[in-house]
Amino acid sequence: MFQTYEDSANPALGKARAAKLREELGRRNLDGFLIPRSDEHQGEYVPPHAERLRWLTGFNGSAGMAVVMKDKAAIFVDGRYTLQVRGQVDLDTFEAKHLMDEPPARWIEENLPKGAKLAYDPWLHTIDAVARLRKAAEAAGGTLVPVDTNPLDAVWDDQPEPPVAKIRPHPIEYAGEPAADKIRRIASDLMSGDADTAVLTMPDSIAWLFNIRGSDVPHTPLPLSFALLHEDGHAELFIDERKLDDEVRAHLGNVVTLRPRGELGTALDELGQAGKTVLVDPATCASWIEARLSAAGAEVKRGTDPCELPKAIKNEAEVAGTRAAHLRDGQALTKFLKWIGTEAPKGGVTEIDAAKRLETFRAETGELKDVSFDTISGAGANGAIVHYRVTNATNMPLKPGELFLVDSGAQYMDGTTDVTRTVAIGTPGAEERDRFTRVLKGHIGIATARFPEGTSGAQLDAFARMALWKSGLDYDHGTGHGVGSYLSVHEGPQRISRMGHQPLKAGMIVSNEPGYYKPGGYGIRIENLVVVTPPAPVEGGERMMMGFETLTLAPIDLALVEKSLLTEEEVDWLNAYHARVRAALSPGLDAETKAWLEESTRAI
Repeated sequence: MFQTYEDSANPALGKARAAKLREELGRRNLDGFLIPRSDEHQGEYVPPHAERLRWLTGFNGSAGMAVVMKDKAAIFVDGRYTLQVRGQVDLDTFEAKHLMDEPPARWIEENLPKGAKLAYDPWLHTIDAVARLRKAAEAAGGTLVPVDTNPLDAVWDDQPEPPVAKIRPHPIEYAGEPAADKIRRIASDLMSGDADTAVLTMPDSIAWLFNIRGSDVPHTPLPLSFALLHEDGHAELFIDERKLDDEVRAHLGNVVTLRPRGELGTALDELGQAGKTVLVDPATCASWIEARLSAAGAEVKRGTDPCELPKAIKNEAEVAGTRAAHLRDGQALTKFLKWIGTEAPKGGVTEIDAAKRLETFRAETGELKDVSFDTISGAGANGAIVHYRVTNATNMPLKPGELFLVDSGAQYMDGTTDVTRTVAIGTPGAEERDRFTRVLKGHIGIATARFPEGTSGAQLDAFARMALWKSGLDYDHGTGHGVGSYLSVHEGPQRISRMGHQPLKAGMIVSNEPGYYKPGGYGIRIENLVVVTPPAPVEGGERMMMGFETLTLAPIDLALVEKSLLTEEEVDWLNAYHARVRAALSPGLDAETKAWLEESTRAI
């Protein structure tokens, strides 16, 4: 599971590969091409054959885009990757831009020559994205042109084959609701929304709806496939039949019609010929699908993926499962933190050593299916790179006097975890203690928040930042993202950020992860997962209020806590949280680790 990123992150390869792509564009009479970090399903994790942006540029982050034209090229990454992109990409070949502050559409409008044809693969861009890009190309006096075959694929000589990993049923004890019941429920929503059929393109929606899991992409148990859900409760799954065995056929046989992946286009044509109204999500659906439906005569209705919100609201079985997963995961993480605290000050422990050892502790539970993302194991200055991925070239030792940030998670059948801890190797400095405590204050602000129904994550985001803002500090990422149930570690529509407009609902799982990053110095992040609790009375109050139950169980490094910066209520929260961690985890630990945990969670 643990891997480093070497060959594809070689900046020297970018110049030659961009030249090969330009030659292919010339043969096709095209002036430029867009290379997003996506596949046909627009998910965060993509299979190896779809890592086109990484192959071309060397950038291995989870979000970004490149534009290659005849005489210039640019790569766009968000705030998590502004430091990372400098070490992975040939910046003489690709100009680095901020994905949000200087988006591709603006760059295209300013750089595309008049009369130029800018090409795109309609399978790799959403409906919304194509609209923005077309507007920019036309504003520049050019045109946006779809291609039938991807020109980058034509020059990627050793491109891997698409995955055909086996699918397996997801047991009802973890899913909590039969697939047939989910299908009827979502189909009923379609009827009330005046749509005949919904096109499902997000594999996590399909996995949730049909109670299946796969392993087509790294770290997320997704079965890459497409589905049609009809208002009469009939569903069709379009999938490579090599992924199916008798068990999964039996599981699906009563609720879904299985069809080869290649028949999706024909099925869309049939919907159009029948004059059906078809729902597509413009934020996640490939533009190829809408174009095919429109050409066939269907009435296309744009709206949200009908599975997105129901999937995000966890049922009782899913919440119980994630609690069990976090208990198991917390014991593994505690063993790891004890090991770090004992071994790292002696010297000789590297970032790679730490990541591998943490995975070993999780594997020893006997329940680990995979890590939920590539472990971020950042010592010293590497911790300031928000989504740092260690390589053999960047691998640093954990040195006394420095901070170590480890952001990691696990996939278990009963739940998905994601947790970040920042620990001091030896004795931390006053500045580090100050910054850590301000981040902790923000973390507590979210953990203790009470709010009425209808409150969105955007309304809570400032709670996590206030203590940093008061000192002129901030962090360039969201405070929290949704998390799935043995599915994606990054799930919508819920999030805590300036852009988190979805009202939070009971049963949603979201991360609580404020941070602070000093480039060239250190990084700090404290992350727990929380589940939104139902409205409940507040003593002496007039309105019912929702809140959060913290799921993650792991000690927070007291060596980094400056108690004088905490209020009495914040000290009480930290002590109560540590008491809960100690009581929950101790029964499953050996005597030596239990003693370490007792000391690490002592009241302050």
